[in-house]
Amino acid sequence: MYIVLNVLMCVVFVILGLIGLLAALFIFVGICSLFADRNKVYDHESKFFRFLLTYSTAIAKVLLRVKLDVRGMDKVPDGRFLLVSNHRSKFDPILTWLVFKKQHIAFISKESNFKVPIFGRIIRKCCFMAIDRENPREALKTINQAVKLIKNDEVSVGVYPEGTRNYEEGLLPFHNAVFKIAVKAKVPIVILTVRGAYEIQKNYPWHSSVVRMDICEVMDADKVASMKTNEIGEHIADVMNDNLGYTKEG
Repeated sequence: MYIVLNVLMCVVFVILGLIGLLAALFIFVGICSLFADRNKVYDHESKFFRFLLTYSTAIAKVLLRVKLDVRGMDKVPDGRFLLVSNHRSKFDPILTWLVFKKQHIAFISKESNFKVPIFGRIIRKCCFMAIDRENPREALKTINQAVKLIKNDEVSVGVYPEGTRNYEEGLLPFHNAVFKIAVKAKVPIVILTVRGAYEIQKNYPWHSSVVRMDICEVMDADKVASMKTNEIGEHIADVMNDNLGYTKEG
């Protein structure tokens, strides 16, 4: 009985220690975020804030009991590129920037994500960009900013051409204008599919989740330059549909 009590006491102390450590980390990250302006568009990525983003995500992945099954990373080019993916879960970009931590992905995202406490400031310092899809002129500014960041070798850029999370099977119609980023920057397009992230919120905390990521294809810069944006969109949709097992119509 004495031994059992000692073991239980040790377990309790370990748990309390971990909670204290996580609380201290959260406070530290929160204080650091105060040095970022969530409304400013940054031209240069902060290596420190990228470190915070990557390793806080890695900790969250462990806590959420997520296992990653990544296939095709050998296809990813050495230089900058445009990353294109399907989008079903709020966890999609979080896990994607963790998998592509060496490539430093900066996503184009909706404005509301930059208003999230702490998180919104950190992603700004990592060159993430907000886009106003209701205002073509403002959307073009975001596209041009993404082109500049790629050309200046600051980051690679990630986009979700469906424009929003898709809770149904199949793909939503693409916003083909985002492919202008690759055309103007003269870089390849990496086509990614993600499946399983949507189940994380349903599985946690009782079950672990397996998220599979497939780098399906890399369209080289010459191929991208030879196609119109609607043709690029059609090709990417075909590749994603084939990988996900959907018909083209969804």
